[in-house]
Amino acid sequence: MYRSHVLVCGGTGCSSSNSQQIIDTLNAELKANGLENEVKVVKTGCFGLCALGPIMIVYPEGSFYSEVKPENIPEIVSEHLLKGRVVKHLLYKETVSEDSDRIKSLDETQFYAKQHRVALRNCGVIDPENIDEYIAVDGYQALGKVLTEMTPQEVIDVMLASGLRGRGGAGFPTGVKLGADLQGGYILVNAAECEPGLKHNIMQLEQQAEKTVRGVEYCMEMSNAKKAIFAIKRKNAKAISAIKKAIADKPDISIHLLPDIYPMGEERAVVRECLGILLEPTQLPSAAHANVVNCETVLRVAEAIEDQKPCIYKNISVVGKVHGGPEAQVFMDMPVGISVEDMLDKVGGIDGEYGEIIMGGAFTGLPTELDAPTTKTTGAIIVTIPFLDLHGAKVGLLVCACGGGEARMRDIAKKYNAEVVSVTFCKQAIEVKPGAPRKCENPGNCPGQIAKVLEMKRAGAEYLIIGNCSDCSNTVVTCGTLKMGLKVIHQTDHVMRTIHHPLYRHLTISKTVDQDLSEF
Repeated sequence: MYRSHVLVCGGTGCSSSNSQQIIDTLNAELKANGLENEVKVVKTGCFGLCALGPIMIVYPEGSFYSEVKPENIPEIVSEHLLKGRVVKHLLYKETVSEDSDRIKSLDETQFYAKQHRVALRNCGVIDPENIDEYIAVDGYQALGKVLTEMTPQEVIDVMLASGLRGRGGAGFPTGVKLGADLQGGYILVNAAECEPGLKHNIMQLEQQAEKTVRGVEYCMEMSNAKKAIFAIKRKNAKAISAIKKAIADKPDISIHLLPDIYPMGEERAVVRECLGILLEPTQLPSAAHANVVNCETVLRVAEAIEDQKPCIYKNISVVGKVHGGPEAQVFMDMPVGISVEDMLDKVGGIDGEYGEIIMGGAFTGLPTELDAPTTKTTGAIIVTIPFLDLHGAKVGLLVCACGGGEARMRDIAKKYNAEVVSVTFCKQAIEVKPGAPRKCENPGNCPGQIAKVLEMKRAGAEYLIIGNCSDCSNTVVTCGTLKMGLKVIHQTDHVMRTIHHPLYRHLTISKTVDQDLSEF
């Protein structure tokens, strides 16, 4: 039994501000004062107020210390934890009453008062890596009910009633999708965070791995799947570690590591990487007795079952030319329908002159307006730098099934002030039926494009604008730039330059990934 609990944020923002050093210093100081058996230090998930990190809250008082530095720890320990005197000058200023000695709770502050957390309601409250703490706040109750009291159809009915749709790009009704009988097959959790520069899926896994795994188990129950696999890029070490801990006693759920290339999140690419099966462009994952489900969708499945919540929230990355800086800023549980302008206001608004606002990712997103509402599939809002002026230069468009369509690329060419003289399609972009979007024969594994590039050069193109995947971009740059003297622009260049991401030119990462998980 402890008389005080000290909760220190271990989320991405606070961790980058060295919250682990705060924890280490705190433990050392408690031991030096003989308090190690009276005060328990808990590393929690994200509190949400990242700008004030590292964040530390002391209970039972609920004292909210913000922007904590290692040199503050001795005073907090000696005054607050030893003598019982709150160190007011180190508290978050909004929690200190001007006209009394009362310390306000977090819920009374302006930042938290308007929030109603659902999926992340336990973040900043419990240790996300301690299963006992999770069970103490009613964790696994709904899972027990699903597994012991409900039929698969009853669970599917809950999904249909919630209105839940896929939180990736397609937005297919989740209840319908999970109603397919996989005959003992696989739930493949798409955690690739495929579009470059976005972070909301990975942050979710870092903070809510346990709940995400429960969502996977619900999906398995509904779909008659015997196994599940998390497909995630190897670079996301913290998220992989969190998943690994959450599935430690679940032999039917595993992790498959993906290379850091686009488009590893395409559902047939996920099937190919995880199961070694290359589906035809017209085939669905069900042909491999599999269902590919976005990792946020899986979390929302758990939310719909456990909380009886309708499909009204979305996690969103805001990226680019905004006052908060070009790196992705993640907002969890945003109400569907919130405007683009309201989301941008949360990061301080647009920073000066810009090129365009994109709803979605750099590859598949589309330009939008400030008053546009977000949707159930909105993963990101990106503000870009202005476009270069090509002064009427002649360009050829190489359209890829993995990126933007012809209309999007024509729009990009117009914004570059260029004249389109030729349009052709990647040789793997197959027209499956008239009028339908093209499908790639083998996403992420591209053949040479010499004939296509030559066709555009013969049409008079001085520049190429391409929308290809990582592998295909290599082949185009090699033959177009090095052999034919053409200048290559990728449709994502204005985004990549905005967020300081490497341009899609040369693939330097191996497509073969070591599956050894021992380092995580």
